[in-house]
Amino acid sequence: MKSSGDNGASLMSIGALAARFGLATHVLRHWESRGLLHPVRDAGGRRRYGASDLTRVATILVFKEAGLSLETIRSLSATAGRAGRQGILRAEAEELRSRIAAARASLELIEGGLNCAYEDITECPNYRRRIAEQVVSRGGAVRPGKS
Repeated sequence: MKSSGDNGASLMSIGALAARFGLATHVLRHWESRGLLHPVRDAGGRRRYGASDLTRVATILVFKEAGLSLETIRSLSATAGRAGRQGILRAEAEELRSRIAAARASLELIEGGLNCAYEDITECPNYRRRIAEQVVSRGGAVRPGKS
């Protein structure tokens, strides 16, 4: 994915591109080393970025904000078929659903503690239920509310 389609018009340096997105130049170099960016080089060997690179950096940032790893982003860009890309995204969606479920469970426990009338959070029914579930899931048995 070279920038040669930009016809040399308004090519920018690595510093200019990095500044445009509020990134350090080493980030762009790292992305290049991971196969995410492919800048053209001028006669002196310096990287030059065009309009397609602007789009590519914006795309990487959007995917990173969505929680995708650099490897997943690279795989998405390297996968030619729609079915392949959908497979990658399906796996990412499932992982995200799992993280969301874990975050909801964490929030429930924390909010239960905030709303607990007991002096000791370990005496709260919500906390005791979660502890009992943890013990049972690990192969033991315990009754909520009993020590």
